[in-house]
Amino acid sequence: MLTQKIQDALNDQIAEEAFASNAYLSMASWCDKNGYQGSAAFLYGHAEAERAHMLKLFHYVNDAGGHAALRTVKEPPRDFRSLSEVFEKTLENELHVTASINALVSVCLAEKDYSSFNFLQWYVAEQHEEEHLFRSILDLLRIAGTEGRGLFFVDKEIGKKVAPQKAGA
Repeated sequence: MLTQKIQDALNDQIAEEAFASNAYLSMASWCDKNGYQGSAAFLYGHAEAERAHMLKLFHYVNDAGGHAALRTVKEPPRDFRSLSEVFEKTLENELHVTASINALVSVCLAEKDYSSFNFLQWYVAEQHEEEHLFRSILDLLRIAGTEGRGLFFVDKEIGKKVAPQKAGA
């Protein structure tokens, strides 16, 4: 059975994952509108992945005897100056989610909830992968450039990063 403190912290994380999903959906729409089809496809897929992360937490809370709750999620940004800004914002969001997951893991350890701690290890590893992914996209933008053919190349490469859902997501 989850303590109230753990349940509240997990429900807070559900809101973080919901915001990430909404933010990436908003970014995908901006990319779509501005002709970045590869990036749009990537971000639409990533929005779905974040929603899957949210649902995984949601089911865990209920399965562990708690009550998963939807919290108010702030509206994500809709307008961006460039494709680079879109991916800078994704990295910022992933760094925020990493900090949130790490704080949640700390709460679980302090509360001696080793089952929840164990469950969250998947998220710890996932965040490492997410940060690496978005840093690699920013590196690609930096190396290839953000104008003309370079930007066209980058958008196509980002589109190739659309991957099937991982098991456990």
